[in-house]
Amino acid sequence: MAQVLIRPVVLRWALERSGKAQEELERRFPKLAAWLQGSGGPTLRQAQQLAAAVGLPLGYLLLPEPPEERLALPFLRTREGNMARRPSPELLETVRVMQWRQDWLREYRRELGHSPLAFVGSARPGADPGRLALRMRAALGLAAGWAAGAATWEDALRTLRERMEEAGVTVCVSGIVGNNTRRALRVAEFRGFVLVDGHAPWVFVNGADAKAAQMFTLAHELAHLWYGVSAAFDLAELQPAGDAAERRCDAAAAEFLVPARELAERWPAVARRPDRWQRLARTFKVSALAAARRALDLELVSREEFRALYREYLRREQGRGTTQSGGNFYATQRLRLGRSFAAAVVRAAREGSLLYREAYQLTGLYGRTFEEFTLRMGEPG
Repeated sequence: MAQVLIRPVVLRWALERSGKAQEELERRFPKLAAWLQGSGGPTLRQAQQLAAAVGLPLGYLLLPEPPEERLALPFLRTREGNMARRPSPELLETVRVMQWRQDWLREYRRELGHSPLAFVGSARPGADPGRLALRMRAALGLAAGWAAGAATWEDALRTLRERMEEAGVTVCVSGIVGNNTRRALRVAEFRGFVLVDGHAPWVFVNGADAKAAQMFTLAHELAHLWYGVSAAFDLAELQPAGDAAERRCDAAAAEFLVPARELAERWPAVARRPDRWQRLARTFKVSALAAARRALDLELVSREEFRALYREYLRREQGRGTTQSGGNFYATQRLRLGRSFAAAVVRAAREGSLLYREAYQLTGLYGRTFEEFTLRMGEPG
């Protein structure tokens, strides 16, 4: 039977890119070691199966040299160990899909005559973080102390997502690639990314992360929109990368969630209490972790104390489910797609300006599942 020529250098690249152990793939492809040595090659059917196993189109395996894959936006890493790592296939594909959806939404809104959103890119590089936080709250219709009215910080997180959507920002939260539960997004690699655009600003939060960290990520992304800086970031230990723009976004996000003046006023009353982080969390409607992170900013606690709290947080969260587990399937899909994007696709399909086949492709929902999704769009979730 005819063999397919796959150059060993390309095959090694494909295996490394997939993140799968060679031993794992050798169970399915017993001759893999020989192929890596340039001895023989797979049949066409085996090559197709191998391409699927490593998450690549077959054509990539037939190239003379490995292609250079680049993330289509800056990747601002806190962890030095992440600097030399190539973006994972999961991150690359997620960014690509979000950009594709953003392109469609941009053109759709333009066709409807929408003007660019004034706040996107409106902040100068030297803008004062405190004043910028006020502008961010005003644009979202959030009064001073807005979070205090929420019953819990989870409710405050939901409110923030909803206000961002109402302001024209698509907010997607997912811990997997598309709807493929076998392709998880790793929090250690990235917590989120922002795609700046005047007509269709887009933020993505890694839903594999605990909600305790998601609120800070969301506020950080919001600041990115004001500064007009697209980027992906890992926010290791909730700390920004060394990039100047990233630090400005971090400062504005921190002030947006926990104003420095208010924390300074409340600190003397709680500083010596063992439950101080829980008390501050209830006051500001952020997680205890975010409250401690802000106290670190203001040098109210040492970095060692914060890191100890952070490690404890990681220990508690180990093994807990993500935001995507269980619950209402259709509510989960709205969260993964972003409410404003999903609503636009449904509206365009119903109006006839978008073929249903195209709506299925944009959402990843097909046939009766898409129809049921359209019927449930207005349900709370």
